[in-house]
Amino acid sequence: MSDKQYTYSDVAEHKTKKDLWVVIHDKVYNVSSFIDEHPGGEEVLLDVSGQDATEAFEDVGHSDEAREILEKLQAGVLKRQPGDPAPKAGDPSAAGAKPGPQGSAAGFGVGLYAIILVGGALAFGAYQFLQAKQQHEQ
Repeated sequence: MSDKQYTYSDVAEHKTKKDLWVVIHDKVYNVSSFIDEHPGGEEVLLDVSGQDATEAFEDVGHSDEAREILEKLQAGVLKRQPGDPAPKAGDPSAAGAKPGPQGSAAGFGVGLYAIILVGGALAFGAYQFLQAKQQHEQ
């Protein structure tokens, strides 16, 4: 890891297959050596080359192993300047958010799943009760 600072214009100069940099969570990564190994193919990296790839990186939901590989590719940190684009969604420096699938959206999904599961169990129980009651009346 390097504490060297780069601006967006520095990063924007590195957008070819042989010299490819991206910004993720305000850290600058030189992913040139990884482009041929990237499981998603080189196109996805080339699409975000020289720019902030935070949203694209987090939308895919990378594994812990991918995050470890990324750490090794860090070239420095982003030095924000007036006029730079705002941090991308999911950026931990933006409004205290945490990277990854944690947060209210993930919690809502788990809660909704639990409600559907409990509702299904109750409906099944009610069905069984009504079937037993109907058979008892005959």
